[in-house]
Amino acid sequence: MGWSAEQTEAGTRGEPGGPGTDTAGAGAGAVGAAAEAAGPRPQADGAGAGSGEGPRAPVALSPSRAGDFMQCPLLYRFRVIDRLPEKPSPAATRGTVVHAVLERLFDAPAAERTAAGARAMVPGEWEKLLAKRPELAGLFADAASDDADGTPAAPDGAAAERLATWLAEAEALVERWFTLEDPTRLEPADRELYVETELESGLRLRGIIDRVDVAPTGEVRIVDYKTGKAPRPQFAEGALFQMKFYALVVWRLRGVVPRRLQLVYLGSGDVVTYDPGEADLRGVERKLLALWEAIQRATATGDWRPRPTKLCGWCDHQAHCPEFGGTPPVYPLEVRPPDGAVVPQGRMEQI
Repeated sequence: MGWSAEQTEAGTRGEPGGPGTDTAGAGAGAVGAAAEAAGPRPQADGAGAGSGEGPRAPVALSPSRAGDFMQCPLLYRFRVIDRLPEKPSPAATRGTVVHAVLERLFDAPAAERTAAGARAMVPGEWEKLLAKRPELAGLFADAASDDADGTPAAPDGAAAERLATWLAEAEALVERWFTLEDPTRLEPADRELYVETELESGLRLRGIIDRVDVAPTGEVRIVDYKTGKAPRPQFAEGALFQMKFYALVVWRLRGVVPRRLQLVYLGSGDVVTYDPGEADLRGVERKLLALWEAIQRATATGDWRPRPTKLCGWCDHQAHCPEFGGTPPVYPLEVRPPDGAVVPQGRMEQI
């Protein structure tokens, strides 16, 4: 097949009969070029989120927000329409740093892409992230150690120790990646690639792909890094849905179904692959259209119902959730009942 890297199948490298080890040639950047034609990257699915504009109805769908709606429609509302703040977590922040290292590692010549060099990049990428988001320093500092103006104070001994442990964990994840893939034999066509397309129905799909490998023959492999552990088989469909979403977008942008979807789980050292077909992606498209119709109905009626699961214990919005005795904020959009009348939305009643 001639990928721009060796195949990694279930955590092994160079499996017989798999793709070869040719570096990417013709076709590199083709997906990126198609994505560039889609226009500039917006800030959020909710159009204007974080830009200072008022609340607006959702205008596009990403894998994360699709997952939110399937998990809990009320969570989708809180994130996309109400845009309620959420506390940063050490795990999510560590994932951001690890992704940054694995993206920027390929700026170096192939021979210089070493595990030691990648580990050494972790503190620097953390400092860059901290400069953009100073509030992240609070992940490791005690609340009592903040300055009077709310600025995180210099780390005390315990906070410095927590930060050192956290950095070491990030470094270990980066180092484990080298046991799963060989970056000296990889020349990605694109990294952290923003893609967006509009389906015939008018639904806009968008997302960010960690890595795209393109073989000299034009075959495309989509790769996503996960800093957690591989889920048990009965729970693997969620991650595969995300990858199929990306595959659908790339197919619609480029007219070619990606040959392989690859999930790299750094937490457990597993590599999961899936080879999609057109029937798969048409099924995903139908599912997304049905999902978008449900989102549009909820947006118009203001009927965003919670869906209790075990994941509720980790939700930042329990204080606003009826399942926990909370009350959602006043719905910020107009409600349009089926008869077309416009009625201001009050508080959502407990369901």
